[in-house]
Amino acid sequence: MSGAPLFEIRNLHACTAEGGAPILCGVDLVIGEGEVHALMGPNGSGKSTLSKVLLGSSEYEITDGTILLRGDDVTDWDTEVRAKAGMFLAFQYPQELPGVSVTNFLRQAMSARKGLDLSALEVRLALMEWMQRLEMDPTFAERYVNEGFSGGEKKRNEVLQMALLEPEFAILDETDSGLDVDALKVVARGVREVRADRPTLGALVITHYQRLLTELRPDHVHILVDGRIVTSGGPELAEQLEAEGYERFRVPS
Repeated sequence: MSGAPLFEIRNLHACTAEGGAPILCGVDLVIGEGEVHALMGPNGSGKSTLSKVLLGSSEYEITDGTILLRGDDVTDWDTEVRAKAGMFLAFQYPQELPGVSVTNFLRQAMSARKGLDLSALEVRLALMEWMQRLEMDPTFAERYVNEGFSGGEKKRNEVLQMALLEPEFAILDETDSGLDVDALKVVARGVREVRADRPTLGALVITHYQRLLTELRPDHVHILVDGRIVTSGGPELAEQLEAEGYERFRVPS
């Protein structure tokens, strides 16, 4: 890897904003341009906490460590500044925005990301192109964000946002959650389409299950247990987890 990594986490420690026991206990991770890293772990291991901490959620406090994007220390940046700089989070549970159409939401988000006041026509043309590539019904653009959406539609909307916002680095937080096999394949195909369009995009895919990784084929797999990455490897590590479970990776207390 030449130059600075695309994204780097150094000795990251975090707890809830109210304090209490640490949830992240020294996470280290380096992701290069174009790489897909998968993060797996049992319930309560800190996976979703990590995704929220990386995007600057006020629910959590970083007590030690550093987060770097292209060598810039973003640890203390606000969520909006991180997003404008090129970080993106696909939520496990996307929120509804009643009264806000997908088109209007994306116009605001794209304008903020690019630092320009994009016209409705510019956004509409880009939106129609990507909806066609992602095999989405064009009427989807006029629906209110996530209102009445099925689980699969919510996750496809997240992929659509990722395509149009053109991030440098994307975090997919349990994108497979609540999806049946067919919906998961559709979403995974959308992620592959975005990566084909932006080959330098780096991604951290957080999941419980191998089935999403079978579709996305990560370069590296990491296992998070009790707030720490306890081992890393290639895609075969996910297969081992599927067969053996997490128990062998737990550190005795």
